[in-house]
Amino acid sequence: MPGVHAWLQLPGGPGRTNAGVVVDEDGVTVVDTLLGPSQWQPFGDAVEALGFPIRRVVLTSSNAEYSGGTTRFRFAAVYGRTQTSAHLDQPADPDVLRRLYPDAADEIDDEFHTRPVSHVVDAVVQLTPAAVAVPLTGQQAENLVVALPGAGIVFAGAMCTFGVTPLAHQGDPAAWADSLDTVLELAPIVVPGHGPIGGEEEVRVLQDYLRACVAADGDPSRIGRGPWDSWTARHHDEVNVERAAMLARGEDAIPRSLLRLLGQ
Repeated sequence: MPGVHAWLQLPGGPGRTNAGVVVDEDGVTVVDTLLGPSQWQPFGDAVEALGFPIRRVVLTSSNAEYSGGTTRFRFAAVYGRTQTSAHLDQPADPDVLRRLYPDAADEIDDEFHTRPVSHVVDAVVQLTPAAVAVPLTGQQAENLVVALPGAGIVFAGAMCTFGVTPLAHQGDPAAWADSLDTVLELAPIVVPGHGPIGGEEEVRVLQDYLRACVAADGDPSRIGRGPWDSWTARHHDEVNVERAAMLARGEDAIPRSLLRLLGQ
């Protein structure tokens, strides 16, 4: 659809996310801003080349791979959930980010920082005539997606990963799986945070994987075989399964398996 653009980083993987651009009556809405300068600088240049003012940045998650480039769009309002606002009000820990995104470690210097959220969105909001921000839960306790009803497209951001194993260390795999039904109700075409553009088939596979993590009851070997066998970043299995088991016990904390991955 004219005025709707997806910026895809393929093949996707940890630290290599997608972004979206919507050109509306008053200017541009950017959905997510990527991680490091080698990603957000060309993305920002391409957005500016459209020739419209950049009015809004919408963050689907507070994680650095979605919010790292907010400084590139320094005159735009920044929209995010309350949780995202709280996270971005705190200083980043570059050492942790370098371990979490090793392929981008050389771009995460000690001065790494993001812009704060200027507009908190905790209810469905008609951002522009074309774009609706919809709060969901799953990848974190509080996520956003951007739906374009007229185009039949939803920028799902952190809520969807296709061909890449998700990471639910801050989220709830069971709630995430349930929320994906809402994503499919919003639009048939889904632009994920990681991987190629998809639709119901890809969302259902992600849903099945998340539910398999819950059913594994703390044992990653019980996930079983499935379409996810060909996904990248399968080391996230251990974190996702542990997180689901912890939440089932009423324990809301960072999984120990993630701390081990980070060398802590």
